Amino acid sequence: MEQYFAANKKLWDEKVPVHLDSDLYMMEEFLNGKSSLCPVVQEQVGDVKGKSILHLQCHFGQDSLSLARMGAKVTGVDFSAQAIANARKLNDQLNLDVKFVEANVLELNGLLEEKFDMVFTSFGTIIWLPDLNNWSAVIKHHLKPHGEFVMVEFHPTINAMDWENASFDYNYFNTGTPYHEVVEGTYADKDSNLKGEEYFWLHSFEAIFSNLLAKGLKLNEFKEYPFSSYDVFGKMNKIEDWKFVWSKMKVSFPHMFSIKMTLEG
Repeated sequence: MEQYFAANKKLWDEKVPVHLDSDLYMMEEFLNGKSSLCPVVQEQVGDVKGKSILHLQCHFGQDSLSLARMGAKVTGVDFSAQAIANARKLNDQLNLDVKFVEANVLELNGLLEEKFDMVFTSFGTIIWLPDLNNWSAVIKHHLKPHGEFVMVEFHPTINAMDWENASFDYNYFNTGTPYHEVVEGTYADKDSNLKGEEYFWLHSFEAIFSNLLAKGLKLNEFKEYPFSSYDVFGKMNKIEDWKFVWSKMKVSFPHMFSIKMTLEG
């Protein structure tokens, strides 16, 4: 697995400066007070004032910092050194107190022992992880008894599709062997000169739920959404603020899902 993580880490390090300057991340607006959290995420996390939150795979920290602006005590984790370095700069610039940890989320146990009221993750996270058993163990390890796990993520169905051709080109039941691609550009700036290689895995709902339930988490809520909160799939139509639909499809189908679970005490 080391070669896969090394290649992905290199690419994500190189994505950071491109993303910081991209329209998608709206950095100027963010610095001036705009939350980076889409309405779906805000609804799912709810009132976080006074809560401790562990944010897994936080990139350069906009969502972590937005949660802190809402009154939460936040720790953000990401494996990209460049992402964490810039997250810390943003934290200082905004005079907030978010703690950022550089670590592979699957190796977090032992590096961070704190328990949290909430573990949160969102958008484009688990496709970079080969092992949801270990991932769910990390979530359980860092939740307080009766703590809440909140996940908002792109739907496994849309992840299994070739976005240009609107065809299923990736196995929904993808186990073990990762997909390997040489990519140009990035979802935040498809015209950038960024080039690199990446390895990723698809995870079915069976894999997601079975691993979390096996760790003693109880399902409170599961939702699917016929739109994406971000224009990241190419050829998307904006139907209203924070809502985009993939124009290649002629019927309504799920773009995202959300999960809320509680660790049984």
